[in-house]
Amino acid sequence: MDPAFLGPLIPIAAIVAFAAVKIARLRAPLPGSASPEITARLEALEHSIQDVQQELAETQERLDFAERLLSQAREDRRIGG
Repeated sequence: MDPAFLGPLIPIAAIVAFAAVKIARLRAPLPGSASPEITARLEALEHSIQDVQQELAETQERLDFAERLLSQAREDRRIGG
């Protein structure tokens, strides 16, 4: 897949997953009455979201680094170096 395509895809997936957790929490009964299965599923979903957020942060760092390299290369060509 083209890395340029993945750039906006990862934050969109994170936003959708985060919204899904919020909606699930709003629809879930009070914490004392939630079944163990629902609680386990929510915890697994939260863990997955944390993983996606970590991957997004790492991807953003890599993108920033690549942009700096490209910018530096353009500047070097413009100066004639």
